[in-house]
Amino acid sequence: MRILVVGAGATGGYFGGRLLQAGRDVTFLVRPKRATELASSGLVIKSPHGDVTLKNPPTVQADGLRETFDAVLLACKAFDLDDAITSFAPAVGSHTAIIPLLNGMRHLETLDAKFGRDRVLGGLCSLAVTLNAKREIVHLAPMQMLRFGERGGGMSDRVKAIADVFAGADCGSQASDDIIQDMWEKWVFLATLAGATCVMRASIGQIVAAPGGRDFILGARDEIAAIARAAGHAPREEILTSATGILTAEGSPLTASMFRDIEAGARIEADHIIGDLIARAEAAKLPVPKLRTIYTHLKAYESRRG
Repeated sequence: MRILVVGAGATGGYFGGRLLQAGRDVTFLVRPKRATELASSGLVIKSPHGDVTLKNPPTVQADGLRETFDAVLLACKAFDLDDAITSFAPAVGSHTAIIPLLNGMRHLETLDAKFGRDRVLGGLCSLAVTLNAKREIVHLAPMQMLRFGERGGGMSDRVKAIADVFAGADCGSQASDDIIQDMWEKWVFLATLAGATCVMRASIGQIVAAPGGRDFILGARDEIAAIARAAGHAPREEILTSATGILTAEGSPLTASMFRDIEAGARIEADHIIGDLIARAEAAKLPVPKLRTIYTHLKAYESRRG
């Protein structure tokens, strides 16, 4: 199976690198600068699951993309989605499966409009990674998880085939027979984590230690869970209990990547992760005052950033 990984940044580089390390047929679609970096230093991963340097990983640039692939692993930010689609579109054939790892749901509509619903699987990942000053991929915590599946549920032959290819790579991959439920549950957790840590400019432990901090986190969680419930994807009790434990852990240094982006003055996915939830709340006539406060904060940051 030929796999095209769109980008070799932190997330795409990690999962694509683990597949390449396992001997899979992987090509990275990259910009010229990243192609030069990889040709010079290789794809370097620093991880609790083992460090690796992959010399001269296969790369292609958008203007050189001539062939179609069996699967496209898409790990870009939401604000880069349109540019990413333009770059990898020539790689999508009649039987190509697109595996998007973006947060939220809105990207599915964009991909469906361009490539057709049948080509677009559901997907998600949980991975704390970053690029350091040397452009190495640094895995910040042992957690690693990648899930994919048919959006209509069940276990198709193509999902089984993809699962077989991923199985030999140490990247926490798992085929799902209910991927949309999984995506909603991740969205509930992520939006709560991102919303709370961004608006408070602090870690979970610091927020919980502050007066009213725990109540704010739980209130935001309840608003987002209600939106998921209205969409027909109420979080399962065991998932919600686990997420709540993480979101209210005393002394936890946990923050969201969106918070780290704000600290770095970088672009953020305010509309995709929080704004889309508010739109769905309005459609369901649900009050979401905490989410609205979070969204105002994020949009003010974007305005200030320019």
